[in-house]
Amino acid sequence: MPFSELPPGPDPWPAPESRPLFTSAHLEVTQVCQRTPTRPQGAEWTVVHRKNACVIAARTHGGEFIVVRQERIPIRAALWEFPAGQVDESGLPTEALLRETALRELQEESGYRLAPGGELLPLGHFFSSPGFSDECIHLFLAQPVEPAPAGATPAEGEAITACRTLPAQELAGWIARGDIRDANTLAAYARLCALEQNPAAP
Repeated sequence: MPFSELPPGPDPWPAPESRPLFTSAHLEVTQVCQRTPTRPQGAEWTVVHRKNACVIAARTHGGEFIVVRQERIPIRAALWEFPAGQVDESGLPTEALLRETALRELQEESGYRLAPGGELLPLGHFFSSPGFSDECIHLFLAQPVEPAPAGATPAEGEAITACRTLPAQELAGWIARGDIRDANTLAAYARLCALEQNPAAP
């Protein structure tokens, strides 16, 4: 999936004039001139384009959530998180591609897979840092999940040091104490609570 492929929204703005400043496999930095409803002459902005990504709130047959501990170099720390990963380019339709990504990242990072008869429910999307980036995160609930025969197979460049299950109430406690600090996990949990799909919602 190319950078800056945004989900449709109401009253879309015109495409900006843009000039690339830096490009890598995971992001692209551009200087844009964007016309907006209050700035018809255009506003200059530096934008970081990122691929879409999927975050998976996965629950076992017993209702426990799967979390992984992953090293995050920019903050020089390891964080407990829901499994997540970027969407690669593919010929699949967007909905199928997002589902494929969610299931792949769940297995690769945690070693769990959707159990027979299980369901993968889309929970919508959010923008992680709209002040400087167009990164769009798609949220999913996978339930129930079970250990995959192949176990975890993290992608090259990932350093996942642990995986564990947390009862819903314990996950809520971790969040309340600040032990969960990853924005993707916090957003997925908040969406679950708002949709009343989490029986331990505070």
